[in-house]
Amino acid sequence: MTERTFIAIKPDGVKRNLIGRIITKFEEKGYKIIGLKLLLPTLELAEKHYAEHKGKPFYPRLIEYITSGPIVAMVIEGDNVIAESRRMMGSTKPEEAEAGTIRFEYAINKEYNIIHGSDCVESAEREIAIYFKEEELCPNWTTMLEMIMNNGK
Repeated sequence: MTERTFIAIKPDGVKRNLIGRIITKFEEKGYKIIGLKLLLPTLELAEKHYAEHKGKPFYPRLIEYITSGPIVAMVIEGDNVIAESRRMMGSTKPEEAEAGTIRFEYAINKEYNIIHGSDCVESAEREIAIYFKEEELCPNWTTMLEMIMNNGK
């Protein structure tokens, strides 16, 4: 089933010049990027994104971290993209992440874990709406793989 998810390369991933490597993993998997932007999250944006964690002891550090530098916000589309992108990212704790996952390869610790991805359809819809206006998305383009599978159409 084709679905959309929200992915963010967090400030530590951007600061470590890992943008291209991370995007490549999603593209090589066959997923289509339909929205992409580099931005410095404002306090307001960060509070909207992490609203469900407000009041928890780690919330202030989370807000401080996500606003500490630019992020790359993406909307990715494809079959089973939410579950599969979560698998590709690996455990939030890099020491528990499977070999070959993004966090296994690049994350430093649980706090600096490189990447965020929506955990369900409802979260994806909410997070996409926080970072992107509908007119900023480009869903109607065809990848080469789609062209080949559709006999050049």
